[in-house]
Amino acid sequence: MFFVASSRDTSGAGRGSERRSIYQKFRNVDLLDKKKTVTALKPGEDRAILLGLGMILSSVMLYFVLGITVLRSYADSVWTEEGVCIVLNATVTADENCSYSCGSDCWRLSKYPCLQVYVSVNSTGRVSRLSHNEETQDTSSECFYVPRCQKDSAAMHMMIVNISEWLKVNTQVPCYYDPAEQQETVLLTRLYDHAVVFHSLLWPSCMLTGGGVIIMMVKLTQYLSRLCEEIGKIKR
Repeated sequence: MFFVASSRDTSGAGRGSERRSIYQKFRNVDLLDKKKTVTALKPGEDRAILLGLGMILSSVMLYFVLGITVLRSYADSVWTEEGVCIVLNATVTADENCSYSCGSDCWRLSKYPCLQVYVSVNSTGRVSRLSHNEETQDTSSECFYVPRCQKDSAAMHMMIVNISEWLKVNTQVPCYYDPAEQQETVLLTRLYDHAVVFHSLLWPSCMLTGGGVIIMMVKLTQYLSRLCEEIGKIKR
């Protein structure tokens, strides 16, 4: 009886150690797979974080560039009020000289007709000279529009004549004026209005938001991975 019991105990202990060895092998394989998964995910997470940081840095640089160009010009502009201008007179006066490039260190003269337009701003009742935009106002204080200088002066003349005829047909046009009346000139269009500022800031804002979302998603994934690992340790 003793020998039979001993043999049974020995066989039971062998089966138990065999089960433990099999369980240990499966566990080692599971841990190895987890390590491989973590090793494979780590470079991808680093690249995603670098992508997010790059997008945020690029958006900040774009904000800086737009701040010293578009936003500064928009803030410094005095033509802030929009009204309706009634065209009183549109006359082509004397020719203005301009220069165009004909090669490296080569400049030649050409001429374009100066179109002077006077309007009445219905909200103020004053008569003012109409200019195309801020750039035209800075280039010429008398002419409504300054075309790009070119060799063919006849083409520039035809362009100015077409603008004059259009203003004679469309006698009421939207315009921008200075409410403080520091500038007597009114503008037909603004280089940087509300729509231009909005569209200029839209893409940097989307890039900044996208970079932040990418970093948040990576951090959330890492947090959930650690949480699952801790829950697994508690269950074991």
